[in-house]
This record gives sequence, structure tokens and C-alpha cells, in this order.
Amino acid sequence: MKTVLGLAALTACALAAEPSTLPAAPPPAAFHCQVPCGIYGDRMRVDMHMEDAATIVKAMIQIGELSQGHEHGNTNQLVRWTVTKEQHAQAIQDRVASYWLAQRIKAPTDDSTESQAKYHRQLALMHGITVAAMKCKQTTEASHVQRLRELMLEFSATYFSEEDLEHIRGHHAK
Repeated sequence: MKTVLGLAALTACALAAEPSTLPAAPPPAAFHCQVPCGIYGDRMRVDMHMEDAATIVKAMIQIGELSQGHEHGNTNQLVRWTVTKEQHAQAIQDRVASYWLAQRIKAPTDDSTESQAKYHRQLALMHGITVAAMKCKQTTEASHVQRLRELMLEFSATYFSEEDLEHIRGHHAK
């Protein structure tokens, strides 16, 4: 009974409080709202994938170095780099699902072999990117990040205009 009364008193205080004293609302979700607003840029999404990939490589290097001289003092940094690697790989997977697959890659409206082939190729490339990101989470093998980058550039060639590809290649092709 005391717990119920305590909760009731807490609720009453919260309801009577000034809005400025209430806790802030949770931050908005990091995903695109999925309405056709036309604000978000596809090239920027490629840049974000590549930035995540670069962070994953940096994390893998740091994990390797910290694991070499694994002393008690390195444990915190080792965990932090591992979490960072996982977060950036997950960001790639989430962006593939919520942006590219849900919104940008469209099923062809005609039955032409060329349209069908392009659509299936784009789906296969996005699946490959998702799997490569998963493997980045599982290991510290840089080959998985390289594969992720290659697949993103390969996808870009199926999606973007030549002008956009010049930008992407200028920033990300090696």
C-alpha cells in the first residue's frame, strides 16, 4: 500500500510540475521518416556507409593493438572499440534496410529483362553489404570491410548517374 501511495504522490508531483522541470523527451529516432519529402540525399548515404566502414577499420586496428598487450588497463578501451565497431556495422545494416531497401530500390514497373536484372542485382548487392557488415561485427578481419566498400561502389554503379558516380569515386574509390 505504501508503494501505491508513493507512486500516486510522485505522479501528482509530476503532473503539477512546470513543463520546464520535466525530463526532456527522448531524442528522435536516427532513421529517415519514410515519407517522400525529397530532403535526404542518396550520395550522402553512400558517404555515411563509407565513413562507417572507415570507423570499423580503425576499431579493428585498435582492437588488434590493444589485444597484443592485453593488460588490465586496456580492457576498457578494448571494450569501447569493440562496441564502436559493432555500432557502425549495425548502422550500415539499419541504413540498408530502412533507407535503401524500404525506400530507394524500387521493383520494376515493367517486365523487361533489363529492369528485372537491375532490380535483382541491386537487391543482391544490398544483401551482400548487410552480410559484410554482419561479418565485420563477428571478426576483426579487414577483408570484410574491404568487401563492404567494394559492394557499395558496385551498387553505386547500378544506381547513380555518371555525375554522381564521379563524386563517389573521387571520394571513395581506391
